[in-house]
Amino acid sequence: MMSKKKTPKAEDPVEEVSAEAAAPETAEEKAVAEPEAPPAEAVQEDLQAKYDDLNDRFMRMAAEYDNFRKRSQREREGVHAEAVAYAVKALLATVDNLERALKAETADAEYKKGVEMTYQQLLEAFKGLGVTLIESAPGTAFDPNFHNAVMHTEDEAFGENEITEVFQQGFQIDGKVIRHAMVKVAN
Repeated sequence: MMSKKKTPKAEDPVEEVSAEAAAPETAEEKAVAEPEAPPAEAVQEDLQAKYDDLNDRFMRMAAEYDNFRKRSQREREGVHAEAVAYAVKALLATVDNLERALKAETADAEYKKGVEMTYQQLLEAFKGLGVTLIESAPGTAFDPNFHNAVMHTEDEAFGENEITEVFQQGFQIDGKVIRHAMVKVAN
């Protein structure tokens, strides 16, 4: 004979598992089932250490960027000064020729006035670029940082190491010499 399977009916009682029965029964099982949370102080110290590390890295990065910005600015300014000095050096021969033309005797006053105006205009353009003449008028003290002594003379009218004559004007930009003044020095 065949046995009939019993199918559950709605009236049959269903076994329910209580929450107490499903929970671990011993303290050891509870420890394994639920990891213990670290104390609040340890978590706070760990977070503070991470914050300090990130803050330190941020401050270092900000300082590096600031240094980079300042270094780049100095380099740009240096390149500008070097470019101006290079351009002025190319024009110094013209300045020298204009000075010679001014010293030359001529019967035409208008011609001399035109040369003088051109010379003054070129010097004004140099001033606009930050280029200045090196002080080297007769009676000025000789300074080897700015002057190049090509002659020496004994003259009682001048003191020790004083400039007596200027052969060629010197120029500088921001304290950097473009060309030393060529001078004659007394005593």
